[in-house]
Amino acid sequence: MPLLRAAGALPVIGNLDDRTTLGRLRAFGSRVIHLAPPPESGDGDRRTARLVSALGRRDGDLTVYISTTGVYGDHRGAWIDETARLATTEPRSLRRIDAERLMRRRRHAHVLRVPGIYAHDRLPLARLQQKLPALAPDDDVYTSHIHADDLARIAIVALLRGQPCRVTNTVDDGGLKMGEYFDLVADRFGLARPPRLPREELKRAVSPMMYSFMSASRRIRNARLKRELRVRLVFPTVRDALARIPAPSR
Repeated sequence: MPLLRAAGALPVIGNLDDRTTLGRLRAFGSRVIHLAPPPESGDGDRRTARLVSALGRRDGDLTVYISTTGVYGDHRGAWIDETARLATTEPRSLRRIDAERLMRRRRHAHVLRVPGIYAHDRLPLARLQQKLPALAPDDDVYTSHIHADDLARIAIVALLRGQPCRVTNTVDDGGLKMGEYFDLVADRFGLARPPRLPREELKRAVSPMMYSFMSASRRIRNARLKRELRVRLVFPTVRDALARIPAPSR
């Protein structure tokens, strides 16, 4: 809160799990970035339902909703764009789909579908240090990324240029397989690359949550991000970002 106040912002505190705390939001809700995740359980996103009810709907309002590329599910490594079918069966991603529909039906909303977020201080170093396995190259899945700084800029740009009831894939120009991502980070920080296991062996070696992230393969196009929001990425690929991190001392 002190940082927000120092930047000139007026914090208005509300709890999305308690409808009675949200009454003041309507007066401040003409431009909103909705970042809150759905609940951990349930068939839908009650938090988003409470938020859109509290905000109401007025001409000129716009909410940017930060969703996930997980809604696409597994496309077996194919290149996809915003018109691709939503094939997920994961409960947490199904709740995201519910939130998207709520936002687009009941609020002037622009949806950003976001992949794995990374930053200079948000890298899988602990995972590498624990020597957790990754999939063998023949079983590996394609994954997407976005640097946290680029995501922050894109969210603000979407408030200014985003069209209501529109979806934008908010991914960088990469197209790495997951194991390649781990290898790049390991090499940059002088760590051992993760061991590679066939899919069935890896399924027994990691948690169900971790395995679920390794079960969907897709490459996501970002043409709409560049064409409609006119975004120029500061970190077009993970390689670009890692190259700008000072080399660790030996």
